[in-house]
Amino acid sequence: MPSPYRLAPRLPRVSGVSYVWYASYGSNMHAAHLRYYLTGGRPPGAARNYPGCRDTSAPVKSLPVVLPGAVYFATESRVWTGGRGFYDPAARGVTFARAHLITVGQFSDIAAQEMYREPGEDLDLSDALAYGRAEVGPGRYETLVCAGTLDGVPVLTFTAPWRVNDVPPREPSAAYVRHVAAGLTESGAWAPAEIAAYVATCPGAGHWTAESVLALIESD
Repeated sequence: MPSPYRLAPRLPRVSGVSYVWYASYGSNMHAAHLRYYLTGGRPPGAARNYPGCRDTSAPVKSLPVVLPGAVYFATESRVWTGGRGFYDPAARGVTFARAHLITVGQFSDIAAQEMYREPGEDLDLSDALAYGRAEVGPGRYETLVCAGTLDGVPVLTFTAPWRVNDVPPREPSAAYVRHVAAGLTESGAWAPAEIAAYVATCPGAGHWTAESVLALIESD
């Protein structure tokens, strides 16, 4: 079983970036679900059609990574009808994630779809790369975070501007937990029991215990 990668510090100056690592910590860790963000369509069990990216190519590679900070579940997902995952880089803890090596254009289009915007325009990543954080809007998934670098390439994700304790927790649906667990399992870096314990201890997990998450994993 391969070990997850840990990130190098964020570079003080980055210019001319063509590729980034998109660090997914939610349902897009699962390759089957990420594919709909890339190529368009409606995932099974979801309540939304995705327009897809301008470039529908699969990631160059995907690696398991550990990010500093914590994932928590909050708000109400239009897609999964339960809480959705957010990332607080300043919270205590570690985040299990999967980094997909994609173009800046693909990252911009995936982010646009998460922001309920129309994809088609590259994001300005300069502030996120220079300062580690940039807010492109006030809503969920409209805050860009550069968590570090991997092989000299920036590792970027998006989250909400608020902290883990700033919003009420919201328990995620079984469909959402299934994608999160499937993505982590697919990475090959964590055993099912580790994944189950991790998900169950994320703030907002609600009634999801390590035992119930493990049962969901084993049912798949």
